[in-house]
Amino acid sequence: MARKVFFSFHYSRDHWRVSQVRNSKIVGFEKSPFYDHAQWEKIKRGGDQSIKNWIEDQLKGSSVTVVLVGSQTASRRWVKYEIQRSIALGKGLIGVDVSKIKDQNGQTDDTGANPLPSGYPLYRWNSDNGRQNLGSWVEKAAQRAGR
Repeated sequence: MARKVFFSFHYSRDHWRVSQVRNSKIVGFEKSPFYDHAQWEKIKRGGDQSIKNWIEDQLKGSSVTVVLVGSQTASRRWVKYEIQRSIALGKGLIGVDVSKIKDQNGQTDDTGANPLPSGYPLYRWNSDNGRQNLGSWVEKAAQRAGR
């Protein structure tokens, strides 16, 4: 069964690392649309309600929210909102630490705080072999949520 997955992350800081995860040829789930910087800026110009509407649209039909955790993700307002909405809507929820994926300059980042409430798993992309295991992590999260 294909799962629709919503990815939550700190766009400006982690978009390169996130693209590495999203483009890793993982099969078994449908990814939420990935907007570029110009599209995100347009959504933001519409104000808080515009952003909330966009998030709600992206969460529709999704089974699982995957929070891609970088060094500053836990402090991001909209990531916190996406986590809260995912829990309220009964979505599966996992975190994946992407801080040790090299960016476009070949640099890794500091490990950030886990933004998920206790009881939700946090995996590490590199050391937990995310390229191989993300599909099974998503499936487990969906099953735990009864989806």
